[in-house]
Amino acid sequence: MKNVSVIIIAKNEEKNIRGCLESVRWAEEILLIDAFSIDATVEIAKEFTASIYQKEWEGFANQKAYALSLARNDWVLSLDADEQISPQLKEEILDLNDEGYSAFEILRENYFLNKKITTCGWDKDYQLRLFRKEKTKVTVDKLVHEGFVVDGKIKKLSAPMYHYTSASLEKMIGKINHYSSLHAEQNYASKNKISGLSILLHGISAFLRPYISLKGYKDGMHGLLISFLNGLTTILNYAKLWELQRNKPREN
Repeated sequence: MKNVSVIIIAKNEEKNIRGCLESVRWAEEILLIDAFSIDATVEIAKEFTASIYQKEWEGFANQKAYALSLARNDWVLSLDADEQISPQLKEEILDLNDEGYSAFEILRENYFLNKKITTCGWDKDYQLRLFRKEKTKVTVDKLVHEGFVVDGKIKKLSAPMYHYTSASLEKMIGKINHYSSLHAEQNYASKNKISGLSILLHGISAFLRPYISLKGYKDGMHGLLISFLNGLTTILNYAKLWELQRNKPREN
């Protein structure tokens, strides 16, 4: 598998984009879809590729769908700006014989506050990222947690990619606030009426599962914070959904 197109979407990612692009400079084509960054993202990207397209931000799914439409090669590798391909994964991809598969899932090694996380469910984080263009579509109906739908067989690769999810609590909390708003809007039409008790119970469950059931306590303070933030995310998801239901009643 020598001819691979890498697609990356970005906005104000100057702290991450160099590492991401450096890890895939072996690819035959690198496409960056930039949402008019006001930092040095584009200037850094020019060191690695001339295929830089600017597109107003229309959501994760639409940005990725646009990137996919521009890819020239049959095989496409999709990355976020805070992800990097490991040297082992590079070699595995280049040596791949697709054997009739339409896509491959890749294990993400997740880093939180500069520590590799081995619990909380983050150790089993497989993502569908390498696929045949003609067999793949983006789930454009989702505002958050978009993904790819593949027609055909899927296989897991053995080598990992790295995910540097957040270097500070401030950025993590900002991301949670943004994503929870998208989650509430996305689920507004399909959810039952939210109560205070359901917000509380879902939040507690979202904390206990990664911390106790998935052994987050073994990652010390990092595991505690991840579990707490998971609970906070769920509380905000439901609380913002409650707020939408209260302020924007659905039509019967």
